[in-house]
Amino acid sequence: MTTADPFGTAHLRRATLAAWVDNPARFREDANGEEDHARRHYRDRVVVELAQNAADAATRRGSPGTLTLDLQDGSGGALLVATSTGEPLDAAGVASLASLRASAKRARGTVGRFGVGFAATRAVSDRITASTALGGVEFSVDRTRAALEPLLTDHPALAREVHARGSSLPVLRLPFATEPDPAAVRDHEPVTVVVLHLRDQDAADAVRAQLDAVDDALLLALPALARVVIRTPHGSRTLADVEDRWVVARRDGPVPVAVLADRPVEDRNRDTWQVTWAAPRPGTHPSSTATPGVPAAGVVHAPTPTDEPSTAPGLLVATFPLDPGRRHVETGPLTDLVVEEAARTWAALVTR
Repeated sequence: MTTADPFGTAHLRRATLAAWVDNPARFREDANGEEDHARRHYRDRVVVELAQNAADAATRRGSPGTLTLDLQDGSGGALLVATSTGEPLDAAGVASLASLRASAKRARGTVGRFGVGFAATRAVSDRITASTALGGVEFSVDRTRAALEPLLTDHPALAREVHARGSSLPVLRLPFATEPDPAAVRDHEPVTVVVLHLRDQDAADAVRAQLDAVDDALLLALPALARVVIRTPHGSRTLADVEDRWVVARRDGPVPVAVLADRPVEDRNRDTWQVTWAAPRPGTHPSSTATPGVPAAGVVHAPTPTDEPSTAPGLLVATFPLDPGRRHVETGPLTDLVVEEAARTWAALVTR
């Protein structure tokens, strides 16, 4: 029996394989790009990126989202199962996952920008599935290699590139249809279930450390998520009602066209700035893995954590423009504008 293909994965594979056959350098480029994101830019961010995708799904659906992150010890190895409410995965979303820097998330209020964050999954997994009640998709090293194998005899230039990569193949470029998951429903609402088959014990340990580090900062940075449930073999915990523990000030406004003139084309569609400051409420004990009074290790969020330090005794989340690795704030007029508005928002929070 042939698996139904509601997300059009066969067309995506044909187009990609044809491009690799016509231009083996494109295969090499795709492989290097995926490896760069997985091993460098997003190497320690799989949990954050899954949460970001869940927040965007909730935003598109227009209702508060719930994300469950479940680390399981399976017979075939450890699994990370991420179940999120909100708008379920669709064909446009699959095409975004299978492309590099071409996100389907253009709606205002969404966090994801270029569709590259999902590459974080490749830092810990060689087989990733995403399922809904209507259909599913799988990315895997084994299936990618099997799809390439029939082409190599007649295309020696491509064969040389493939053999040179070993197991470091561009897995996320070739999606495969899988059966729908009838259980992908929660409280009569559709959900998306993403399963990462963790590569080895080191990958499982890395994921467990990321799960242990999740704190209130995630909900403050991603307000579309109302609730995050974390389960590991060592126990479970739930983050919710974050504003009961934090004083929060949020502001937003328009970005003048002139300020966006030096930004990349797709960035110019994001013509509003947003700033959030949060400080612990006196007498409460916010969930934070950082030093008391300096949430989330004292870094700027944009909206997920960057490597930029912040010495203010509060959490700053703002729409700063970031470098391609999304770890550092870029200089320029937009940053200057956001810094000015962040200062005003901080003053308002301190006054309160």
